[in-house]
Amino acid sequence: MNAIKRFGSAMIVPVLLFAFFGIVVGLATLFKNPAIMGGIAEEGTMWYNIWTIIESGGWTIFDHMELAFVIGLPISLAKKAQARATLAALMVYLVFNNYINAILTLWPSTFGVDLSQGVENLTGVKEIAGIPTLDTNIIGAIAISGIVIWIHNRFYDKKLPDMLGIFQGLVFVTIIGFFVMIPFAFLIAFVWPYVQQGIGSLQGFITQAGYIGVWLFHFLERVLIPTGLHHFIYTPFEYGPAAVNEGLKPYWITHLNEFANSTAALKDLYPYGFLMQGNIKMFGCLGIALAMYYSTPKANRKKVLALVLPATLTAVFAGITEPLEFTFLFIAPYLFVIHALLGATMVTIMNMFGVVGMMGSGFIEIAALNWIPLSSNHGGIYIVQAIIGLIFVALYFVLFRWIILKFDIALPGRKTDEEAKLYTKQDYQNAKKEEETDNQEIAAATYDSEYEEKAVYYLEGLGGKENIKDVTNCATRLRVTVKDPDLVKGNDYFTKNQMAHGIAQSGQSIQVIVGLSVPQVRDSFETKL
Repeated sequence: MNAIKRFGSAMIVPVLLFAFFGIVVGLATLFKNPAIMGGIAEEGTMWYNIWTIIESGGWTIFDHMELAFVIGLPISLAKKAQARATLAALMVYLVFNNYINAILTLWPSTFGVDLSQGVENLTGVKEIAGIPTLDTNIIGAIAISGIVIWIHNRFYDKKLPDMLGIFQGLVFVTIIGFFVMIPFAFLIAFVWPYVQQGIGSLQGFITQAGYIGVWLFHFLERVLIPTGLHHFIYTPFEYGPAAVNEGLKPYWITHLNEFANSTAALKDLYPYGFLMQGNIKMFGCLGIALAMYYSTPKANRKKVLALVLPATLTAVFAGITEPLEFTFLFIAPYLFVIHALLGATMVTIMNMFGVVGMMGSGFIEIAALNWIPLSSNHGGIYIVQAIIGLIFVALYFVLFRWIILKFDIALPGRKTDEEAKLYTKQDYQNAKKEEETDNQEIAAATYDSEYEEKAVYYLEGLGGKENIKDVTNCATRLRVTVKDPDLVKGNDYFTKNQMAHGIAQSGQSIQVIVGLSVPQVRDSFETKL
């Protein structure tokens, strides 16, 4: 499970890029639509040409998704020399695709794929970095990158005889990968066409699952967030091949202009009810935040607002929900389950009323990829979406507030003991002066940033340098494997003075919920190690 969690966190590295590039393509599609922009957006105008150039840049990540994942995974999963592991993964991946190209060129009838017909005339094949090859999508990229990372972690430090010293390190890892890819390429050339057939069958099954499939997808995507395994739910749908081979996000963006110009029902044009969890982030999190605020004694509401407001805005606009969700997750886990149940139900009802689209993130991405480009012909659907969403905001608010008050859940601002108060930065600095020794005070005064300060604080709470086996991160969490979990301090240590949102522990696997600054904290953490 620890390995799976580490892999899930590594997936976030390339995934983080998709939101920006998706917004760029969405805005370009909007500004090139004459139905919205008028004559200025007619083909051939300077306005149209400028946005065509911008759009071409926005397609970069979608046209080269495989390379993004091949390069992105070693950044988190290589235990040393991540930059060299990244180069090795890229080289071996290109070697693999050259092998596939050669195999299918030499024995087209044996493997059932004739590349001489041209990539554009075949299904199941793709040109990657100029190499016509089987379209293994990100699954192939992840598999090969994973193999290279495994080789790198075990053989990068291998000492070779002096006469072969030039082949140590990066070169040795690449050499091993070079020869490992030969049988692997033959295996993929034989098996993958059958896998592609299976994917087609899976797509049919998912489509036939109807609203049950929509509800289950969104429930699992939300309820698995504490484990970090939610990446395995949405990634195959968003980037392929669970629903459509190229992934629903590229598919949606590719056809966005077609959808915008059509007056047919949007659900008929795009019959997929997945990847709408952004509605949970916008409406559900808003209802939860209101419930947290209004269940707090009036004397403390101003302080709670300072905590809840930025976390809620981050969830609603950027689609990053963990700062808000982890505020109550570890105090009352059943609230999180209720959150997942309500959210999945809300999205399923929206889908029943015809709401579909690319709505996996927050307000900004949803507006850019859905509301703005499609409102002229499909605005009625979004009015329905807003009405259902606001109804569920009220449901969330009433239910969460009632549960918080009924069971006296000790959320921030509701506790009466000193430990539960919301601390300011000045409170924290004063506490540090009282608790630390003179040497620790001197060390604290030399911190270059708050990231370094947090890194040292976490390192102490995790049992010190000798207790750390490895470290990585996802979008908001520092993920650490420790040798002795008994040396790890409790949740109160990490949440004290707002140093972190909390921790999740499963045996030797520790997740410190840091927030959006986790990449900088991880850099400082590794430097201290």
